Amino acid sequence: MASDRAVDDAANAATRFAALSELFDSATRRYLLDRGLSAGWRCLEVGVGSGSIARWMSDRVGAAGRVLATDIDARFLDGLARDNLETRRHDVAREPLPARRFDLVHIRMVLIHLRERDDVLRRLANAVAPGGWLVCEEFDALSMPADPDGSPGEITPETQAAMTRVGADRGLDRRFGRLLFGRLRAFGFADVGAEGRLSMATAGSPMATLLEASYRLRRAEMIAGGYVTPETFDRDLALLNDDAFMMPSPIMWTAWGRRPLESECGV
Repeated sequence: MASDRAVDDAANAATRFAALSELFDSATRRYLLDRGLSAGWRCLEVGVGSGSIARWMSDRVGAAGRVLATDIDARFLDGLARDNLETRRHDVAREPLPARRFDLVHIRMVLIHLRERDDVLRRLANAVAPGGWLVCEEFDALSMPADPDGSPGEITPETQAAMTRVGADRGLDRRFGRLLFGRLRAFGFADVGAEGRLSMATAGSPMATLLEASYRLRRAEMIAGGYVTPETFDRDLALLNDDAFMMPSPIMWTAWGRRPLESECGV
């Protein structure tokens, strides 16, 4: 039974990571290129997911550059290492990072899950070298709720509301993406900016796939907590594949900031 659960968890993780890559990798690459990512850069990728961004970074920085990819779960690091790409099992909430080392630090969809998110963000900022960039990408699932009055047909499945309650129990901040801009400004970073992106989740879309995988991941917790019944859960899974289904996605906020050079007013 335990081995079957491990296989199910691994398959679910692969589904979630693939959906996240399909939804967001293209924009992530654009934001990193806009920061100047190029040959010879030293990069840190925290939370590798499918590994797609870490591999792409290693291609961009070339033999003269270096990418360190970390994750708390060593399974996600398997097969990722290259000559210029080091992998390391690392708990970013509890273990230190080298100070002022990296030209680029990137993290996506990690901070919202951490109770220590503000301390971790500060630690990531401290890892950025003078002139280097911190780029953070996180969901804001509260600022754009479904609006059936203004947009008939939009809904929020009961299982989605149950996920919100489970996330609150776990200390998840479902609005954190919106707060990133202010956090980076408070660090004294220069050239701080932020953009938000969202889409309409419909049957068969990558966002619907991500929602289904996320629901399955937390099914036991939602039912045990009394937040949703098994019957409602099954109904909502079917709803995600109904041609009439439509729900605004969370907003994916990307925020960036540059550590000033020592010749500027440093932080």
